[in-house]
Amino acid sequence: MTMLRKLALIVLCSAVLASVAFGTQYAVRHWAGHSQQAGANPPATTAPTRTATPEPTPDTGQSTDPTPSAEPTPHHVLAPGSKGVQVRELQHRLYQLAWGPELTTGDYDRDTKAAVAGFQDKRGFRASGVVDQRTWDRLVKMTRTPTHDQLFNVLHPGPALLASGDSGDSVRAVQARLKQIAWLFGDVSGTYDAETVAAVRGFQAKRGIPETGEVDQRTMDRLVAMTVEPTHEQLFNIEPKPGALDARCRVGRVLCVDKTSRTLRWVIDGHVSATFEVRFGSDELPTREGSFSVLSKSPDHVSSIYGTSMPFAMFFSGGQAVHYSPDFAANGYAGASHGCVNVRDYDGIAWLFGQVNVGDKVVIYWS
Repeated sequence: MTMLRKLALIVLCSAVLASVAFGTQYAVRHWAGHSQQAGANPPATTAPTRTATPEPTPDTGQSTDPTPSAEPTPHHVLAPGSKGVQVRELQHRLYQLAWGPELTTGDYDRDTKAAVAGFQDKRGFRASGVVDQRTWDRLVKMTRTPTHDQLFNVLHPGPALLASGDSGDSVRAVQARLKQIAWLFGDVSGTYDAETVAAVRGFQAKRGIPETGEVDQRTMDRLVAMTVEPTHEQLFNIEPKPGALDARCRVGRVLCVDKTSRTLRWVIDGHVSATFEVRFGSDELPTREGSFSVLSKSPDHVSSIYGTSMPFAMFFSGGQAVHYSPDFAANGYAGASHGCVNVRDYDGIAWLFGQVNVGDKVVIYWS
């Protein structure tokens, strides 16, 4: 019995060993076969993409710099037709640089455009008359910010240069200039008296200047702008002697006009009946010289070209005439006519108009 058990145990162990050996052999074969398949078909990998290198472009000798773009259109700050406080500021800043009048209007008108264009041209800018940012920046840099009163024409008197009680040559000059524009009558005295105070006060009132009766810088500047440098004769009440009569003025009835002495003399057969101060045209619109005749007369004439009043007009050459001029009466020799012979004595020219006949001679010359 013992022997049978031992025999059975040996058979059982042999069977187990045979099974293990067979399983091991199978596993080895299976692994080898799988490895061969893996070697025959290796896993795919992602190859890096090669970037083509561009061929160098041959040098053609031409610049490769980018083409510059057109300059941007400048921003317009102010332009003709604009209105308001900023226009007032523009106008006062232009005044500070002597490009416009002191008083502001707030309207960007023709005069403002001309002043802006002049300012631009002076600085090498395009003289468009329109305020762009560049123009405005330069103007602001060169001027000070106007005060409220300056913007709205609230004027304050400045320190007196001349006042009541003063005397001397400066007073004589002021009096002579006031006489030129018919604000002072009588002799130039050189003493700042009550008549001078009244004349200065009237002149200031007419021009919107504070009425002090004293001459400050604003009053002096306006007076000088409207008059001419007084002559020695005007300063010392010496009656000017007109030049000799032109030979053409010595016969018949003649309006004898001397450009040198700026006088018109009404002459009949060589006798001077009346003398008047006159003014002439500018260099651009000169008064013609020579011998003419009165072609027509018009007591209440208005210029069809300029729209200005020409009372007591006596025409002698086309549109040129001898006539009364309100501007000459108000502003003296600061201005000029459009070619006519201006008279500022209203009563005198009214009388002369009644004396002169169509056909009477007009002689204009330099003595």
